[in-house]
Amino acid sequence: MESYKVVEHSYDAVVVGAGGAGLRATLGMTMAGLKTACVTKVFPTRSHTVAAQGGIGAALDNMGEDDNWKYHMYDTVKGADWLGDQDAIEYMCRNAIPAVIELEHYGVPFSRTEEGRIYQRPFGGHMLNFGEAPAKRACAAADRTGHAILHTLYQQSLRGGAEFFIEYFGIDLIMDEEGACRGVMAIDLEDGVIHKFRAHTVVLATGGYGRAYFSCTSAHTCTGDGNAMALRAGLPLQDMEFVQFHPTGVYGAGCLITEGARGEGGYVTNSEGERFMERYAPTAKDLASRDVVSRAMTIEINEGRGVGPDADHIFLHLEHLDPAVLHQRLPGISETAKVFAGVDVTKQPIPILPTVHYNMGGIPTNYHAEVLAPTADDPDRVCPGLMAIGEAACVSVHGANRLGTNSLLDIVVFGRAAALRAAETITPGAPHQPLPKDAGENSIARLDAMRHAKGSLKVADVRDRLQRGMQKHAAVFRDEEILSEGVKVMAEIAESMSDIGINDRSLIWNTDLVEGMELENLVGQAMVTINSAHLRQESRGAHAREDFTERDDEKWMKHSCMWLDENYQNRVQYRDVQMNTLTDEVESFPPKARVY
Repeated sequence: MESYKVVEHSYDAVVVGAGGAGLRATLGMTMAGLKTACVTKVFPTRSHTVAAQGGIGAALDNMGEDDNWKYHMYDTVKGADWLGDQDAIEYMCRNAIPAVIELEHYGVPFSRTEEGRIYQRPFGGHMLNFGEAPAKRACAAADRTGHAILHTLYQQSLRGGAEFFIEYFGIDLIMDEEGACRGVMAIDLEDGVIHKFRAHTVVLATGGYGRAYFSCTSAHTCTGDGNAMALRAGLPLQDMEFVQFHPTGVYGAGCLITEGARGEGGYVTNSEGERFMERYAPTAKDLASRDVVSRAMTIEINEGRGVGPDADHIFLHLEHLDPAVLHQRLPGISETAKVFAGVDVTKQPIPILPTVHYNMGGIPTNYHAEVLAPTADDPDRVCPGLMAIGEAACVSVHGANRLGTNSLLDIVVFGRAAALRAAETITPGAPHQPLPKDAGENSIARLDAMRHAKGSLKVADVRDRLQRGMQKHAAVFRDEEILSEGVKVMAEIAESMSDIGINDRSLIWNTDLVEGMELENLVGQAMVTINSAHLRQESRGAHAREDFTERDDEKWMKHSCMWLDENYQNRVQYRDVQMNTLTDEVESFPPKARVY
């Protein structure tokens, strides 16, 4: 251990991750007078929020439809297939309106209506008057909404004086004997120096783990590092069986075509030229919820109505739209289709296929963003000193399936909530309690073991097996046979991690080492996902089982919490879904059939 240089820091708050959630928390904590550090694996404006296209949901009612936050709340509960916690969903949908106006005041360049208001477009699953007709609720900056929000939040954070540690890879949380989080260990990728950050609160805002799959819309950086850090700290992950497939990924490339394309009037067809969504969702049609459209597309392909030489994909049509509208509202999509599919959207349809897009599961939290460490006696017990926000967290506002635009909303609302909670609970500059004597040693030992790994397997080969295995065994449709086989396949891959070899032993920009540690993170999350999916014997939202085709509220209206030990052995416990609302201003929405 002597060969590693360790630099120590003390902050009131340390945020890990600089996507929209991390930056909103960083900005809010800095503005509250807390000494705040933001530790990020990539340059902030390269965080994956930059790829969010379609919009951020809020019932501003700028399009004169008499929209309100209660309709948004109902749509979110229904979209979640009643697995979302209704107190947290009320919190998010009510706070959506001030949160978006706040973003506009920070300088987010939203598209505008002719009256100068924020432009809002329709989006899948968002309806008026409790499901009657599609609502225009997605506040959009053309089709680069996440890009606009991310840049604005980074600029405001710099203006507020936040301290950034850029291109630092988070290794592990520092936990004390009582199970409280006291800080985080990270390595500076530029020079290999280890940094020990002490903090009164650590906020995990590390995004999703889409790269556990072969075809996904996620950047290569989306390896769920915070989720894995929580697992290693003895905390569970919640609802990991729910993985969203976005219906419109570019065929062959997986790149995202925003749902905003259908919001602007695009539609999907099969090989017979039929607009088949009218059969599956007679009211919402092409603007049904993502899991509904993905399953409909998969059924069309499986029944022989796919397009192309191999009848293995579907067409998305935009060529009937005015080229001026495409240029103004969907410029990025037009470019993506040209680059990745060789298609001119003004003349030809885009070949599409469902592809992994979002992880509903993650680190369990309450609506204050505080991480939960549930026990049998206290399922809502809080882990002191630790928060999680954004795609890394499971609040749970998305339940079994997230509605489009609610991810940008989630990061902003709960990034803000984390900052408000930190301001309430932390005294700026308060002294830190002494750390455990061996604080961080396990992290350095784990890093050292990976750096000097001499096995026969390449990281890229094991990662490829993992991604293809997850794509095959935890896909749009699942059953007992494919899931139980998947459990075995993932266990074999986890076992093979002991035979990994790293060629680069240096400490300066060692991407081989970082990818090895990212793979270790992905394996743990894949294990939790496949095992949680195998145990849930029902169909709900994104989790569709062909051997248990119905939603079973009597047995399965509950969150799965799964722990994983260092030998990849799991332990599961279940938590009740919170059906009570936050205030008396809205009544709880009882479960009913989910149709669009």
